[in-house]
Amino acid sequence: MTKADAAKALKQFTNGFNKANRTLDPAVTPSYESDALLTIDRAGLKASRAANPQGNPNARPLTFSDPHFTVPKQAGWPRFFLADAVTNRQDRRGQDARWFLVFSRSAPDAPWRAVYLASLAGDQVPRFRTDADGFAEPVPGDGSGLVVDPAGLSKAYTDYLRTGKGDLFAPGPRTDAWRRDRDAKSRTLGSQIQYVDQPARFAPVALRTADGGALVFFASYYHQQKTVSEGSMMQVSPQVQGVMDKPVEQAQKITLTNLSAQVVKVPAKSAGGKVAVLNYIESRTSAKVP
Repeated sequence: MTKADAAKALKQFTNGFNKANRTLDPAVTPSYESDALLTIDRAGLKASRAANPQGNPNARPLTFSDPHFTVPKQAGWPRFFLADAVTNRQDRRGQDARWFLVFSRSAPDAPWRAVYLASLAGDQVPRFRTDADGFAEPVPGDGSGLVVDPAGLSKAYTDYLRTGKGDLFAPGPRTDAWRRDRDAKSRTLGSQIQYVDQPARFAPVALRTADGGALVFFASYYHQQKTVSEGSMMQVSPQVQGVMDKPVEQAQKITLTNLSAQVVKVPAKSAGGKVAVLNYIESRTSAKVP
C-alpha cells in the first residue's frame, strides 16, 4: 500500500464517522469500522439513538489535520497500518486531541476499515522501529520477545483485574486505581455490584518500538451485575434500554456488558519493566435482566 491509500482510508473513516454520528444509525458503521471498534461504536450509536430517535443533525463534524502514517512491512493477510492525526476534538487538557487509528483489511480487494482507536498525548507516543525503507515492524502474537505476548495480553489483563495478583501492570487509572474504585462501589446502602472480567477474541495489533518493546492495541470485556435490595427497583435509562433485546424501564437486577479497547506500552523481556495502559475507549454493548 501507499500513503495515498492510507490517506484515502482515513478520509473514508471521516465521512462514515460523521454520517453515523449525524444520523445515529448503527447500520452505517460497518462501512468504515470492523472488529472491536465496530462493536464499541455500534453499541454507542444504539444507545444514543434510543434517547434521540430523530438523530443528531447538529452533530459537530470530525476533522483531521497533520496526518502521519506508520506502515509495517507484512506478508499475507490480514494487514494493518497506523494513522495518527490531530482532530478538532479536545482532550482532557483542553487541547486538540491526536487520534491513533489502526486500519486493517483481510484481502487485496477488501476495504480498509478502522479496528482500534486511541487518543495519545505527545509524550506518550513511542518512536517506532523502522527499516531502511521506512517500514515499521509488526510484532507477532506469540514469540514476541515482550514481557507478555500480544496474543496473551487480554487474558493477562482480565486475570489481573479479577484477582489483583501479579506485578505485570504498572499502577494507573485503569489498573490498580480501577480495582480500588470497583471495590468502593461494590457495596453501598441498598445495592451491590459484582464485576466479572473476560478476554475478548478480537485480534490484538502490535508495532515494535525503537527500544525493543511494542505499542499494542487489544480489547477486553467486563460485566457488572447490579442488584438493589428486596422491594426496591432501579430505573433503566433510555440509553441502557437501547442495547437491550427486551427493553424494560425498571429492574431489581441487571447485568451490563462493556467492551473496552486499550492501547498499552509493553517492554521487551530483555529490558524488563511493566505494561503501562496509555489510553482506552469503551462502550456498553448489552444489558440484560433476569
